[in-house]
Parts: sequence; structure tokens; C-alpha cells
Amino acid sequence: MKMNKSAIKRAKQSEKRRLRNAHIKSTMKTYIKKALMAIENKNLSTIDASLRIAISYINKTASKGVIHKNTASRKISRLTKKANKVLLTKTA
Repeated sequence: MKMNKSAIKRAKQSEKRRLRNAHIKSTMKTYIKKALMAIENKNLSTIDASLRIAISYINKTASKGVIHKNTASRKISRLTKKANKVLLTKTA
């Protein structure tokens, strides 16, 4: 099978983007897991810090177009909801 120059270039660009997107998505999932672990362990000092980092990275992922902005919003909402539930029960 013979490919023309533009198709070869497109394939290279797509592969480069795929690898970059996979890395960004993986990192985002790691930050979300760290935040969830802090919430699960009810560690108040790390909940706030890990939640901030996770939210920041989720927004960055959406702004790069790796995930849809509504998906980012949903993930942030669910994380925040879980964190707030733990924080409210600890302070009350």
C-alpha cells in the first residue's frame, strides 16, 4: 500500500497526539485517584491540597481538548461533592 506525503505526515501527527493525550489522561487519572484516596482516608490536610491539584489538572486537560469540557465539569463536580461530604461530617 502506497501512501502520499500528506497521509504519512497526518499519520505521524496523529500518533504524536495520541501519545501526548494518553499521557495527559493518565496523569489526570492519577491525580483523581490521589484525591479519592485522601477523601477515603478522611485525611483533612491532604484532601484540600490533592483536590486543588486534581481540579487544576482536569481543567488543563479539558482546555487542551483531551477531554470534553462537560466531562471535566462532571468529574470536578463529583470529586468536590465527595470531598465536601467528608469535610462537613468532620467539622460538624
